[in-house]
Amino acid sequence: MSPTQESTYLATTRDVYKEAALDPQQGLCCTTTPVWQLPELTIPKRMLAMNYGCGSTVHPRDLANSPSVLYVGVGGGMELLQFAYFCRRPGAVIGLDVVDEMLGACAENLREAELLNPWFRTGQVDLRKGDALHLPLADASVDVAAQNCLFNIFHDAELQQALAEMYRVLRPHGRLILSDPVCEQPMPEVLRHDERLRALCLTGAIPLDAYLRRLTDTGFGTIEVRARRPYRVLAPGRYATEELLVVESVEICAIKDPMPADGPCIFTGRTAIFYGEGIFDDGKGHVLAPNQPLAVCDKTAKALAARGRGDLYLSGSTWFYDGGGCC
Repeated sequence: MSPTQESTYLATTRDVYKEAALDPQQGLCCTTTPVWQLPELTIPKRMLAMNYGCGSTVHPRDLANSPSVLYVGVGGGMELLQFAYFCRRPGAVIGLDVVDEMLGACAENLREAELLNPWFRTGQVDLRKGDALHLPLADASVDVAAQNCLFNIFHDAELQQALAEMYRVLRPHGRLILSDPVCEQPMPEVLRHDERLRALCLTGAIPLDAYLRRLTDTGFGTIEVRARRPYRVLAPGRYATEELLVVESVEICAIKDPMPADGPCIFTGRTAIFYGEGIFDDGKGHVLAPNQPLAVCDKTAKALAARGRGDLYLSGSTWFYDGGGCC
């Protein structure tokens, strides 16, 4: 992609979200998961209407001990408010966006949220103008980084750069939480290069395995696929495609752990159950008691399957991982 093409599609993206900031568009990129219902949390109606994401990046288990959080692509501010719910100190949450109008709308929504939520002060969120490709933060300066339905807009070189920037600003063992569309079918080139459809999070989706590979190539040693669900359908006659294209939404946590010598630990919701006598110990730190399920990463599942035991059950990928794993 030439510099001119690059600047054109990024400019189109900015225009789309400038429009969405000035005139909230509830159907622009509606989330496929229920909005968090938490005690003493009230979300302003306009903020909810500007929930431009395809999932959620807010998970309480990532937010213990009031971590510092970076959220890129602020939208209406709903996830900023949800992060602040768990991180109740000044400047705990940094919200970054390149679109002035979106920053302005988000700030207005947060001021309304302060009126509706006695525990919330706008000073808990630090709104900054900045680019996902050049994060204005120091190395190893945040505990959690997140983006919702943004990185799929980037072409490959920009995606790699955005992931590298997130990796750079995370502290060791920090967590990158992502929610993005993926598509296992080949996306027709005419759709992939349609600037507006790409900005609308419809045609920049890549296969999940390719997305995970980009994360591990960046250096993340542990990957958790936490959710995967249908998101959009691109049908012939309405889009430039000869086959029905199914786009899914995934929620992923990439942890800045050291890369294991035998490759990354990628959890896709697989489980091992030993149903023999006694205790099963594979000699590599995985000990299974009879009929006690253990979440295992794909690498461990493959190694266990290679043993060919008749008393060991291994599930396929459920695309739901909720912690408690083997590594």
